[in-house]
Amino acid sequence: MAYVLLGLAIGAEVLGTSLLRSTEGFTRLWPTLASLSAYAVSFLALATAIQKGLQVGIGYAIWSGLGTTLIVIIGALFLSEQITATKVIGIALVVAGVVVLNLGGAH
Repeated sequence: MAYVLLGLAIGAEVLGTSLLRSTEGFTRLWPTLASLSAYAVSFLALATAIQKGLQVGIGYAIWSGLGTTLIVIIGALFLSEQITATKVIGIALVVAGVVVLNLGGAH
């Protein structure tokens, strides 16, 4: 159940971040409310996943790492952002860090 909640937290965080551009600096009401609501759902789901037994460090690493990776992909596919070698290396390092933390937490 904790990992289902973590998945919900990641999805909501990615949605909230994806909506940031449409808020135009939090000057547009509905996109702003949608973005902030998605972030609220994300934090609530993450907190509940941790309360259900997920380790804080592992949960946060997966949440932030997968969220960052998905945002880079969404930015490239839907927001006309470029994928550079530097971004690919950065994402690879993030993923490697999450893997290492999970391997260390498995003992």
